[in-house]
Amino acid sequence: MEWTRLRVLALEPGEAYAFPSGECEWIVLPLSGGCEVRCREAAPDAEPAPPARGAQVEAGPGNRPQVFELRGRIGVFGGPTDFAYVPRDAHTEIRSASGGRFALAGARCTARLPARYGPAAGVAVELRGAGTCSRQVNNFAAAGPDGFDCDRLIAVEVLTPGGNWSSHPPHKHDEHHPGEESRLEEIYWFEIAPHGDTPGFGYHRVSPSPAGKTDVLAEVRTGDAVLIPDGWHGPSIAAPGHDMYYLNVMAGPGETREWLIRDHPDHGWIRGTWRDQAVDPRLPFPTTAAEDPR
Repeated sequence: MEWTRLRVLALEPGEAYAFPSGECEWIVLPLSGGCEVRCREAAPDAEPAPPARGAQVEAGPGNRPQVFELRGRIGVFGGPTDFAYVPRDAHTEIRSASGGRFALAGARCTARLPARYGPAAGVAVELRGAGTCSRQVNNFAAAGPDGFDCDRLIAVEVLTPGGNWSSHPPHKHDEHHPGEESRLEEIYWFEIAPHGDTPGFGYHRVSPSPAGKTDVLAEVRTGDAVLIPDGWHGPSIAAPGHDMYYLNVMAGPGETREWLIRDHPDHGWIRGTWRDQAVDPRLPFPTTAAEDPR
């Protein structure tokens, strides 16, 4: 993958993970649990950068890190979470007092934006599709004028009730056609809810497009990722009784950060059937009122 990056961390209580941003911008997204994110945006001998809005700045000489306290959540089906954005050419440490799992969604970029805090209350929740194609999208870093500002990174969470088809109709964004389609790589990272003691599973399809050769039909379980440099992608099928979550990470070479797609010509008609169907009553997923997991 040329543009997109993803790391998933499992931290024990009190454990920390430090990393340089390099040429990428990153979002620290709690999957379960909360954490503290410390971002040092400049070399130690440089002038300290002004604090980003919402950050707590640690006192001290030299280059002061910006500190973001992420409350997090119990799990991916427990509602949107707060998150932190860290820019390229920075040094970041993530530490969790109580432990948890955290996704680092990244993209190669050019511009260096300020480190920032993203509140959970600011995440737009969208219900997409209808009937058995109903799903929920948490647009925490979507593109567009109302989205969270990044240079190239686009990232959202999709939650699909068990038995439903998501990412349907199959669509693609592997060619640049101004105003019609944007060139974006994409990563799908899955978490599937169990049913009692039975582990969850689902299926994901990527088929070749005129611009690409990717051909995948995979059974997916918690922790699996599907890499999509090109091709028609979808559906993502949640087995009955097993709700499906996936994190989408997208980025590409276009000068404009936008998500423009083309539906597969054999399947795009399905959108026309949604107007006569209700959204699945299991949506939206409830927001769990939980104690601070930190």
